[in-house]
Amino acid sequence: MRFVDEAVIKVEAGTGGNGCMSFRREKFIPFGGPDGGDGGHGGSVFIEADPNANTLVDYRYTRQFRAVRGQSGMGANCTGKSGDDVVLYVPVGTTILDEATDEVMGDLVEPYQRLMVVKGGRGGMGNINFKSSTNRSPRKITNGEPGEVRQLRLELKVLADVGLLGLPNAGKSTFIRAVSAAKPKVADYPFTTLVPNLGVVDVDRYRSFVMADIPGLIEGASEGAGLGIRFLKHLARTRFLLHLVDVAPYDNSDPVENVQAIAAELERYSPTLATLPRWLVLNKIDLVPADLLEELCADIVTRLGWTGPVFRTSGLTGENAKGVCYKLMDAIDEQRTLEAENPELAEKEAAKRRKLEEEGRLKIQELAEKRKAARRAALEAGLEADDDEDWNEDDYDVEFEYRP
Repeated sequence: MRFVDEAVIKVEAGTGGNGCMSFRREKFIPFGGPDGGDGGHGGSVFIEADPNANTLVDYRYTRQFRAVRGQSGMGANCTGKSGDDVVLYVPVGTTILDEATDEVMGDLVEPYQRLMVVKGGRGGMGNINFKSSTNRSPRKITNGEPGEVRQLRLELKVLADVGLLGLPNAGKSTFIRAVSAAKPKVADYPFTTLVPNLGVVDVDRYRSFVMADIPGLIEGASEGAGLGIRFLKHLARTRFLLHLVDVAPYDNSDPVENVQAIAAELERYSPTLATLPRWLVLNKIDLVPADLLEELCADIVTRLGWTGPVFRTSGLTGENAKGVCYKLMDAIDEQRTLEAENPELAEKEAAKRRKLEEEGRLKIQELAEKRKAARRAALEAGLEADDDEDWNEDDYDVEFEYRP
């Protein structure tokens, strides 16, 4: 299965059927009068969240969907059959936007949640509707109304309680392998992970949460460097961010500068995203001699001025990985309880998520405009435009894994 997290489709509702002009022609009824029936309504198009789907690949090549038009009315006051509706199935966590106006039409975050995106046209009226005491033989009908037509943009954001972030090779994929059944690719080179990987972390019986391994970020990611901002949006629906940092980087870089670089990218991409609870995980402690570990970790925390939770783990050996998950589970349960007991807090958190997504959407539009302007400037100057300036979705058609 291929992972596609964005798709643009055209949906068209069915046109209503035309009304019928007909008169009764029966023996012994010389003045039968009108009996033309109404036309049927056109079919509508719905989008439904399917818990068994996890990618938008179905809409990568088939991009036009049209509902059936209504049947025209018939004599004997028979109404035409209404057109069948069309239901499109998308993964849970899909946002539907109007491509023309960027209006958010709906956010499908619950299984089997359904949204009507275009409504079918009403059927026309037959001549029976126009009879009166002064017009006993009306020859007037109405045609069916056209159905709505829209160009939609589907955006999939993974639904996870915890998002892993950090530089490439910080050990995110190894960590999620250690705490869940997800098996993302692990290798000793940067950008091993190309798509988000989801894993269900079972802490206790009936206590679990979803963790997302987000592809590695680098300095300049908010401006399109590396994998760019394509996957930053997947952090929009997480409750907590787990920031993994390699305490012994292979390139001898400073862990403190690495943390600060990622924090700066979060702030540039979305100030609201930067306010989400972020826990620091000092990873790969198995690579540091035991007599130097305490001093190294204390130095990193001190220079960062970190005041939030700090953990020391090794994804490879599994040391303290489960301990981090227990703490996360407690924090998630506490947050859920507070939101359940306080509707105002729940609405505040929902508003924060909406603002976060809006900031991310505006950032992507801003970057797209900059790239278009740079391309136009290059062409006007007689230079060859860099085709890599435009995103190519084919570069990200790779496996998407979600294992409970």
